[in-house]
Amino acid sequence: MPKTARRVGVVGYGHLGQYLVDEIQKRSDLELAFVWNRTSEALSGKVPDALVLKDLHDFKDRACDLVVEVAHPSISQSFGPLFLAHADYMVGSPTALADAELESSLRAAATTHGLYIPSGAFWGGEDIKKMADRGTLQALKVTMTKHPTCFKLSGELEAVNDTVTDKPVVLYDGSVRGLCPLAPNNVNTMAAAALAAHNLGFDKVQGSLVSDPRLRDWHIVEVEVWGPGDIQTDRAFHCKTVRRNPATFGAVTGSATYASFLSSMLGAHSKGPGVHLC
Repeated sequence: MPKTARRVGVVGYGHLGQYLVDEIQKRSDLELAFVWNRTSEALSGKVPDALVLKDLHDFKDRACDLVVEVAHPSISQSFGPLFLAHADYMVGSPTALADAELESSLRAAATTHGLYIPSGAFWGGEDIKKMADRGTLQALKVTMTKHPTCFKLSGELEAVNDTVTDKPVVLYDGSVRGLCPLAPNNVNTMAAAALAAHNLGFDKVQGSLVSDPRLRDWHIVEVEVWGPGDIQTDRAFHCKTVRRNPATFGAVTGSATYASFLSSMLGAHSKGPGVHLC
Protein backbone atom coordinates (compact mmCIF):
# COMPACT_ATOMS: atom_id res chain seq x y z
CA MET A 1 0.00 0.00 0.00
CA PRO A 2 1.52 3.39 -0.99
CA LYS A 3 2.33 5.80 1.79
CA THR A 4 0.05 8.79 2.26
CA ALA A 5 1.65 12.04 1.16
CA ARG A 6 2.42 14.45 3.99
CA ARG A 7 0.49 17.68 3.76
CA VAL A 8 2.72 20.75 4.09
CA GLY A 9 1.66 24.36 4.56
CA VAL A 10 4.17 27.07 3.60
CA VAL A 11 4.12 30.41 5.39
CA GLY A 12 5.98 32.99 3.32
CA TYR A 13 6.57 33.31 -0.42
CA GLY A 14 9.93 35.00 -0.78
CA HIS A 15 12.79 33.35 -2.65
CA LEU A 16 13.02 30.43 -0.23
CA GLY A 17 9.25 30.00 -0.01
CA GLN A 18 8.95 29.91 -3.81
CA TYR A 19 11.69 27.30 -3.99
CA LEU A 20 9.99 25.08 -1.40
CA VAL A 21 6.55 25.39 -3.01
CA ASP A 22 8.01 24.34 -6.38
CA GLU A 23 9.86 21.39 -4.83
CA ILE A 24 6.83 20.18 -2.86
CA GLN A 25 4.72 20.12 -6.00
CA LYS A 26 7.31 17.98 -7.80
CA ARG A 27 7.19 15.22 -5.19
CA SER A 28 4.79 12.32 -4.70
CA ASP A 29 5.50 11.99 -0.97
CA LEU A 30 4.41 15.58 -0.22
CA GLU A 31 1.23 17.51 -0.89
CA LEU A 32 0.93 21.29 -0.74
CA ALA A 33 -1.80 22.15 1.76
CA PHE A 34 -1.61 25.93 1.51
CA VAL A 35 0.61 28.92 0.86
CA TRP A 36 0.27 32.11 2.90
CA ASN A 37 2.02 35.37 2.23
CA ARG A 38 1.72 38.75 3.91
CA THR A 39 0.49 40.16 0.60
CA SER A 40 -1.66 37.52 -1.11
CA GLU A 41 -1.43 39.46 -4.38
CA ALA A 42 2.14 38.18 -4.71
CA LEU A 43 0.71 34.66 -5.14
CA SER A 44 -1.64 35.57 -7.98
CA GLY A 45 -0.91 33.52 -11.08
CA LYS A 46 1.85 31.62 -9.29
CA VAL A 47 -0.10 29.47 -6.82
CA PRO A 48 -3.50 27.91 -7.59
CA ASP A 49 -6.28 29.93 -5.94
CA ALA A 50 -7.45 26.87 -3.99
CA LEU A 51 -4.08 26.67 -2.25
CA VAL A 52 -3.84 30.34 -1.29
CA LEU A 53 -4.59 30.92 2.39
CA LYS A 54 -5.64 34.50 2.96
CA ASP A 55 -6.10 34.35 6.75
CA LEU A 56 -3.39 32.42 8.58
CA HIS A 57 -5.79 31.69 11.44
CA ASP A 58 -7.60 29.37 9.02
CA PHE A 59 -4.62 27.03 8.63
CA LYS A 60 -6.41 24.47 10.84
CA ASP A 61 -8.93 23.89 8.05
CA ARG A 62 -6.19 22.63 5.73
CA ALA A 63 -5.34 19.55 7.84
CA CYS A 64 -1.56 19.99 7.70
CA ASP A 65 0.99 17.50 8.91
CA LEU A 66 3.72 20.15 8.86
CA VAL A 67 3.72 23.95 8.81
CA VAL A 68 6.92 25.54 7.46
CA GLU A 69 7.67 29.19 8.30
CA VAL A 70 9.90 31.05 5.85
CA ALA A 71 8.49 34.54 6.35
CA HIS A 72 9.59 36.47 9.44
CA PRO A 73 10.41 35.82 13.12
CA SER A 74 7.14 37.51 14.11
CA ILE A 75 5.19 34.53 12.74
CA SER A 76 6.45 32.28 15.54
CA GLN A 77 5.58 34.95 18.08
CA SER A 78 1.99 35.22 16.84
CA PHE A 79 1.22 31.68 15.68
CA GLY A 80 3.92 29.25 16.88
CA PRO A 81 2.04 27.68 19.82
CA LEU A 82 -1.16 27.53 17.72
CA PHE A 83 0.64 25.72 14.89
CA LEU A 84 2.07 23.21 17.36
CA ALA A 85 -1.39 22.45 18.74
CA HIS A 86 -2.38 21.06 15.34
CA ALA A 87 0.77 20.06 13.42
CA ASP A 88 4.52 19.73 13.42
CA TYR A 89 6.16 23.13 13.00
CA MET A 90 9.46 23.96 11.30
CA VAL A 91 10.82 27.38 12.22
CA GLY A 92 12.67 28.86 9.27
CA SER A 93 13.48 32.01 11.28
CA PRO A 94 14.88 30.57 14.54
CA THR A 95 16.24 33.99 15.52
CA ALA A 96 12.73 34.42 16.95
CA LEU A 97 13.70 32.05 19.76
CA ALA A 98 16.29 34.50 21.07
CA ASP A 99 13.26 35.82 22.92
CA ALA A 100 13.52 33.63 26.03
CA GLU A 101 9.79 33.83 26.74
CA LEU A 102 8.92 32.68 23.21
CA GLU A 103 11.45 29.86 23.32
CA SER A 104 9.92 28.67 26.57
CA SER A 105 6.37 28.86 25.23
CA LEU A 106 7.23 26.94 22.06
CA ARG A 107 9.04 24.23 24.00
CA ALA A 108 6.03 23.96 26.29
CA ALA A 109 3.67 23.75 23.30
CA ALA A 110 5.63 20.94 21.62
CA THR A 111 3.96 18.20 23.66
CA THR A 112 1.95 16.51 20.91
CA HIS A 113 3.82 17.64 17.80
CA GLY A 114 7.47 18.37 17.06
CA LEU A 115 9.20 21.74 16.86
CA TYR A 116 11.82 21.45 14.11
CA ILE A 117 14.88 23.69 13.71
CA PRO A 118 16.54 23.53 10.26
CA SER A 119 20.32 23.43 10.28
CA GLY A 120 20.63 25.75 7.25
CA ALA A 121 24.28 26.76 6.94
CA PHE A 122 25.09 25.37 10.41
CA TRP A 123 27.57 22.54 9.96
CA GLY A 124 27.94 19.75 12.54
CA GLY A 125 24.76 20.51 14.48
CA GLU A 126 23.97 16.92 15.45
CA ASP A 127 27.47 16.37 16.84
CA ILE A 128 27.27 19.60 18.83
CA LYS A 129 23.85 18.64 20.20
CA LYS A 130 25.26 15.27 21.32
CA MET A 131 28.01 17.07 23.22
CA ALA A 132 25.43 19.40 24.78
CA ASP A 133 23.31 16.38 25.77
CA ARG A 134 26.32 14.89 27.57
CA GLY A 135 27.30 18.21 29.12
CA THR A 136 30.76 18.10 27.52
CA LEU A 137 30.30 21.14 25.29
CA GLN A 138 32.25 23.99 26.90
CA ALA A 139 32.09 26.74 24.28
CA LEU A 140 30.81 27.45 20.79
CA LYS A 141 31.46 30.36 18.45
CA VAL A 142 29.95 31.00 15.03
CA THR A 143 31.47 33.62 12.71
CA MET A 144 29.57 34.71 9.59
CA THR A 145 31.28 36.80 6.93
CA LYS A 146 29.39 38.37 4.01
CA HIS A 147 29.56 41.28 1.60
CA PRO A 148 28.02 44.49 3.05
CA THR A 149 25.12 44.32 0.57
CA CYS A 150 24.08 40.89 1.91
CA PHE A 151 23.08 42.18 5.34
CA LYS A 152 19.68 43.33 6.54
CA LEU A 153 20.51 45.07 9.80
CA SER A 154 18.99 47.48 12.25
CA GLY A 155 20.19 50.11 14.69
CA GLU A 156 23.88 50.61 15.29
CA LEU A 157 24.92 47.64 13.13
CA GLU A 158 23.29 49.16 10.06
CA ALA A 159 25.11 52.45 10.65
CA VAL A 160 28.47 50.70 11.03
CA ASN A 161 27.89 48.54 7.94
CA ASP A 162 27.18 51.67 5.89
CA THR A 163 30.71 52.87 6.62
CA VAL A 164 32.44 49.75 5.26
CA THR A 165 34.54 50.61 2.21
CA ASP A 166 37.57 48.51 1.29
CA LYS A 167 38.45 46.46 4.38
CA PRO A 168 36.61 43.84 6.48
CA VAL A 169 34.85 45.22 9.55
CA VAL A 170 33.63 43.24 12.57
CA LEU A 171 30.06 44.46 13.05
CA TYR A 172 29.35 42.44 16.18
CA ASP A 173 31.13 40.05 18.52
CA GLY A 174 29.21 38.83 21.54
CA SER A 175 26.27 36.69 22.61
CA VAL A 176 23.93 35.31 19.97
CA ARG A 177 20.97 36.52 22.03
CA GLY A 178 22.14 40.10 21.69
CA LEU A 179 22.72 39.78 17.95
CA CYS A 180 19.49 38.11 16.81
CA PRO A 181 17.22 41.18 17.18
CA LEU A 182 19.75 43.31 15.27
CA ALA A 183 20.13 40.95 12.29
CA PRO A 184 17.11 38.59 12.32
CA ASN A 185 17.37 37.78 8.60
CA ASN A 186 21.09 37.05 8.62
CA VAL A 187 21.89 34.99 11.69
CA ASN A 188 19.44 32.08 11.67
CA THR A 189 22.52 29.85 11.47
CA MET A 190 23.67 31.23 14.82
CA ALA A 191 20.23 30.76 16.34
CA ALA A 192 20.25 27.12 15.22
CA ALA A 193 23.66 26.78 16.87
CA ALA A 194 22.36 28.19 20.15
CA LEU A 195 19.45 25.74 20.12
CA ALA A 196 21.70 22.77 19.34
CA ALA A 197 24.12 23.85 22.08
CA HIS A 198 21.30 23.89 24.61
CA ASN A 199 23.58 23.61 27.65
CA LEU A 200 25.04 27.00 26.62
CA GLY A 201 22.00 28.59 24.98
CA PHE A 202 21.63 32.00 23.37
CA ASP A 203 23.54 33.80 26.13
CA LYS A 204 26.71 31.70 26.08
CA VAL A 205 27.02 30.79 22.40
CA GLN A 206 29.14 33.52 20.80
CA GLY A 207 28.41 35.12 17.46
CA SER A 208 30.64 37.26 15.28
CA LEU A 209 29.37 39.13 12.23
CA VAL A 210 31.92 40.38 9.69
CA SER A 211 31.23 42.69 6.74
CA ASP A 212 33.81 42.10 3.99
CA PRO A 213 33.58 44.16 0.76
CA ARG A 214 35.92 41.72 -1.02
CA LEU A 215 33.49 38.82 -0.60
CA ARG A 216 31.23 39.24 -3.65
CA ASP A 217 30.42 35.61 -4.48
CA TRP A 218 30.51 33.78 -1.16
CA HIS A 219 29.13 33.61 2.36
CA ILE A 220 31.59 32.13 4.85
CA VAL A 221 30.45 30.41 8.05
CA GLU A 222 33.02 29.31 10.63
CA VAL A 223 31.97 27.09 13.53
CA GLU A 224 34.42 26.66 16.40
CA VAL A 225 33.74 24.12 19.15
CA TRP A 226 35.46 23.40 22.46
CA GLY A 227 34.75 20.19 24.36
CA PRO A 228 36.26 18.08 27.16
CA GLY A 229 39.52 19.24 28.68
CA ASP A 230 41.10 22.45 29.95
CA ILE A 231 40.40 25.41 27.67
CA GLN A 232 42.63 27.71 29.73
CA THR A 233 45.77 25.67 28.99
CA ASP A 234 44.69 24.89 25.42
CA ARG A 235 44.38 21.19 26.28
CA ALA A 236 40.68 20.80 25.44
CA PHE A 237 38.95 19.14 22.51
CA HIS A 238 38.75 21.70 19.72
CA CYS A 239 37.22 21.57 16.24
CA LYS A 240 36.83 24.31 13.63
CA THR A 241 34.96 24.03 10.36
CA VAL A 242 34.82 26.60 7.57
CA ARG A 243 31.94 26.54 5.09
CA ARG A 244 32.18 28.57 1.87
CA ASN A 245 28.66 28.91 0.53
CA PRO A 246 28.27 30.25 -3.04
CA ALA A 247 25.95 33.26 -3.09
CA THR A 248 24.53 35.63 -5.67
CA PHE A 249 25.87 39.14 -5.15
CA GLY A 250 23.72 40.92 -2.57
CA ALA A 251 21.75 37.79 -1.61
CA VAL A 252 20.86 37.26 2.05
CA THR A 253 20.78 33.46 1.64
CA GLY A 254 23.58 31.43 0.07
CA SER A 255 22.77 29.14 -2.85
CA ALA A 256 23.58 25.87 -1.04
CA THR A 257 21.27 26.79 1.83
CA TYR A 258 18.19 26.26 -0.36
CA ALA A 259 18.95 22.57 -0.89
CA SER A 260 19.90 22.23 2.78
CA PHE A 261 16.54 23.72 3.80
CA LEU A 262 14.69 21.30 1.52
CA SER A 263 16.53 18.38 3.13
CA SER A 264 15.58 19.74 6.55
CA MET A 265 11.93 19.93 5.53
CA LEU A 266 11.99 16.36 4.25
CA GLY A 267 13.44 15.23 7.58
CA ALA A 268 10.99 17.16 9.74
CA HIS A 269 8.71 14.33 10.73
CA SER A 270 8.30 11.21 12.87
CA LYS A 271 10.48 12.39 15.74
CA GLY A 272 7.58 12.99 18.08
CA PRO A 273 7.07 15.83 20.58
CA GLY A 274 9.91 18.11 21.64
CA VAL A 275 12.57 20.17 19.85
CA HIS A 276 14.54 18.58 17.03
CA LEU A 277 17.31 19.64 14.68
CA CYS A 278 16.66 18.69 11.08
